[in-house]
Amino acid sequence: MLDDLLRSHDGVITLAQAGAAGLNRQAVYRRVRSGHWLRCSPGVYFVTDRPFTEHARIRAAVWGYGPRATASGLTAAWWHTLTKYSPKTVEVTVPAVSNPRRRYEVRTRRRDLDPADCVTRQGLRLTALPLTVIESAVRRDGGMKILDEALQRHLLDLRELWNAQLRNRGRHGSPAARLLLTTADDGAHSAAERLLISLLRRAGVTGWKANQRVGRWEVDVVFRDPKTAIEVDGLAFHTDPEAFQRDRLKQNELSLMGYRVLRFTWLDLNEYPERVIGEIELAIGRRAGGAETSRTGAAR
Repeated sequence: MLDDLLRSHDGVITLAQAGAAGLNRQAVYRRVRSGHWLRCSPGVYFVTDRPFTEHARIRAAVWGYGPRATASGLTAAWWHTLTKYSPKTVEVTVPAVSNPRRRYEVRTRRRDLDPADCVTRQGLRLTALPLTVIESAVRRDGGMKILDEALQRHLLDLRELWNAQLRNRGRHGSPAARLLLTTADDGAHSAAERLLISLLRRAGVTGWKANQRVGRWEVDVVFRDPKTAIEVDGLAFHTDPEAFQRDRLKQNELSLMGYRVLRFTWLDLNEYPERVIGEIELAIGRRAGGAETSRTGAAR
């Protein structure tokens, strides 16, 4: 029983779990004194006969704050496999009445979580997927990509995100998350269009017009010479299969009319604006051969 527990918990065990497996305190302390177990924090131990993995590091950090401690933020996102890289700082949400001790590379927040916002994965308590996503989305270090990934993989929808947001009003980062979700509900496609136009103006790119008809389609941004059509996708564009198919048909027809079509997502515009402008400039010839061509033309 003890071996199975250690194997499934990455070699990390609490004093309470050891007791349930038949070890009293003296047996635990003997293992610590002999060097077979390493004390990570009060009541949390690691068995030294295996590598101390990232899973073990995060599990030990969360369990060090008691049975009601919950992995949250980017830590929960990594545990949910929404992001490839584990966070350097482990984020833990503890009950509001707690007085958590500060520990190296651990950040705690005091808040009572609704049961609907907590799940257990591989024996670790963490925030449920909707709350994890909206907490991560407002973070600068890859948060928008996590939101995009969750929607693209159809792991949840905007309704679930709104429910989690409303259950957790007043938390750290709540206003920014509310603005993001409001933008999505209001038509993130329009917000993405406005952001693209703002990027074009700041970069001094001219010769384009917004919301122009080409054939039977309305195109977000058009350069008539050279023929370049730019389409932007809103925050939740992946969730509508019919819109996805329509966009592909539109792109094919524009290409047959001689237009070079560039597509950018909400994520592209927010996280990689310089790359977006660079690709547009290459498409219209402003960077061809390392020299700029004419910038004449009316904006919008």
